[in-house]
Amino acid sequence: MRVRFFAYIRNFTGCSEADFSHKETAGELARFLCDRYGKNLSLKIFPGGYSKGDEEFGPEIIILVNGRHVCHLQRTKTPLNDDDRVDIFPVVAGG
Repeated sequence: MRVRFFAYIRNFTGCSEADFSHKETAGELARFLCDRYGKNLSLKIFPGGYSKGDEEFGPEIIILVNGRHVCHLQRTKTPLNDDDRVDIFPVVAGG
């Protein structure tokens, strides 16, 4: 599966995109990314911390699966397929 990182999230990952082996859910993928890329990313994705299955995505992050925001799907339980594209953005405000 292809994961793309946007804006300052790239500072945490050191790349704009990467391919990873299949993960069952958006939450599983997010935990994997936090473990791989460290504390700064983890604090954005799971500001309250995480343990398998009972976490919520933080309010400063947007995760899209094939262009659809996970908050309109099943949030951390959103199922993933091998050919999915996952985009991770910080929330951006401006005027």
